[in-house]
Formats: sequence, structure tokens, C-alpha cells
Amino acid sequence: MKIIVTGGAGFIGGNFIHYMVNKYPSDMIICLDALTYAGNMETLASVMDKPNFKFAKGNIVDREFIYQLFEDENPDIIVNFAAESHVDRSISDPSIFLQTNIIGTGVLLDACKEYGIKRYHQVSTDEVYGDLPLDRPDLFFTETTPLHTSSPYSASKASADLLVQAYNRTFKIPTTISRCSNNYGPYHFPEKLIPLMIANALNDKELPVYGKGDNVRDWLYVEDHCIAIDLIIRKGTVGEVYNIGGHNERTNLEVVKTVLKELGKGEELIRFVTDRAGHDRRYAIDPTKIKNELGWEPTTTFDEGIKKTIQWYLDNKPWWENIISGEYQNYYEKMYADR
Repeated sequence: MKIIVTGGAGFIGGNFIHYMVNKYPSDMIICLDALTYAGNMETLASVMDKPNFKFAKGNIVDREFIYQLFEDENPDIIVNFAAESHVDRSISDPSIFLQTNIIGTGVLLDACKEYGIKRYHQVSTDEVYGDLPLDRPDLFFTETTPLHTSSPYSASKASADLLVQAYNRTFKIPTTISRCSNNYGPYHFPEKLIPLMIANALNDKELPVYGKGDNVRDWLYVEDHCIAIDLIIRKGTVGEVYNIGGHNERTNLEVVKTVLKELGKGEELIRFVTDRAGHDRRYAIDPTKIKNELGWEPTTTFDEGIKKTIQWYLDNKPWWENIISGEYQNYYEKMYADR
């Protein structure tokens, strides 16, 4: 098979490419990435010379480019990771999120309609469901939970999901959608919570925590997520949505304290900052459907995964140090300096 992975130089997409290139040497994996600030060619360094891998630089909003890529490659499967994904950035500048996450998805679906495809898979997020109350640990997101977005980011992802479902129903495009909880692991861009805390702790910098740090997230180790997507594109039912969760709920403050403990750093580095606007309280996914239909469940506990993640950042300092020494540093100062 020939599989185009959009956003493959990013965090989850990059991990997915590593997983697929190594597991399926007879499949051709094509990475399409615009190489915006979060795309990093160093993430793909170990697969660049593999005979079953290709890289194409381009933007999913560029219709002419996408159509030419489909014409040249005649792909069997599209897995769309390409997205602006940072909530804080979506609050500062929503427009790029609407362009990439909605218009870009529409361009990809139009190309599938024009050239044909065996499967189009949309990688979505549990944030399309909104949030859950902190005092109801018995409540979880299911695939039938109504969409109720809180940020321009989540609204753009929900819009993309609705587009995918519409193209499936109207044009019979064979689509699937997965909605995942918070991922963590290797190659995670340092603006997100866990890698930010690791990098700051290693540099003895303050660790900025929103509000009281009591917001709860369900953490999913990125390799478990990759395995789930692989199962969905090969065995998942066309037209269906699958929730992918880690059953690893932690408050943000618990996560930060875990990182500090693993690194042997003191909690005096924690600094509470003004909370994010519209900050969702709790995310928690019920992954029963994917377990029952496809036999998937997470295999990595948070305690195991966080140790592996921290060790990866210790072993790969040049990867993230190159990032935080550049444009990202200006962004970091803008976001946290005066809070």
C-alpha cells in the first residue's frame, strides 16, 4: 500500500511514520508536511534513507499542490495529522487554525473525491467534546457525546470532523475519525505541558502552571496511539468514530510534580500563572468501542511512559535545545513572562 501521512514532521505524525516505516517495509510511506514552526525534519532523520519512505514539502491548503501529489502518487490511504494544535496559539491568532484545520481538510477530501481513495483517516481530538466537571469522575467522553467546543482550536477540529462525516455521507468517501486524549512521548514540541516542564526543569527555570493546576487530562503514550490508528485504517468500520484514551488521568500539577521528582528537582521551581481563557476542566475518554471492535487498549501506564519520555529528552538534548534556542523562545516569553 501507499500511505500519505500529512503533518508527518510533527509530534504524533512523526511517531506514526517511525512506527509504520519500520513495521511495514513493503508499504510506501509518504510524509507531507509544510514545515511550519512545529514541523521538524530532525524528527525524521532516522527514516529519511529508508527505501519505503518519501518526503514531500507542501501545505494541505494548497489545492494545486495536493491534486498534483495525488496524481503523481495515487495513494491508497490518507492519514491526516496536519493541524495547528496549540490552544494558546489559537486564542492569540485563530485565523491560521481555520485555514489549516478546516480548509486544509476540505482540500484533502476534495482530492480523495477527485482521485479515489481506499481510506481517509482524520486524526481528531477529545477537545471537540468540551470538558467534564471535576466532581464527576464517573463521567467519560464516548463517541456519542455531543460536540461542545471551548477554543478556536477545538472548534476548528470539530468543524473538520463534521466535514469528514459529510463527505462520507454525501460523496461516499471511505472515512474514519479518531479522537484521542493528550499524547506524550518522544519528539513532543516544547510548547506543550510535559516537554515544557522537562526542558525548564533541566535548565532550572520556573515551571509555569495555569491556575491552581487542578485541570485533569487523560494521558496517552504516543506509541499506543500509533498502534490504534494503524488498526483503524486497516480494520476500522468506514464512517465510524473511535475514541482513543489512555486511562491515565492526572491533574496538571500532578504531572509537573512527577516530572520534578523523576529529575530530582525541587517543587520550588513551580510558578502558578494566570489561567488560560476558557480552560477546560477535565478530559476523560471511554475507549470501550475500539477495544470491543478492534481489540485495542493502551499498554503503557503513565508511570512507565513518563519515565521513557524523560529518558528520551535526556538522551536527545540537541533535538529540543535547537528548538528552544530559536523562534520558540520569543513565543515563550510572550506567553508566560507577564502572567
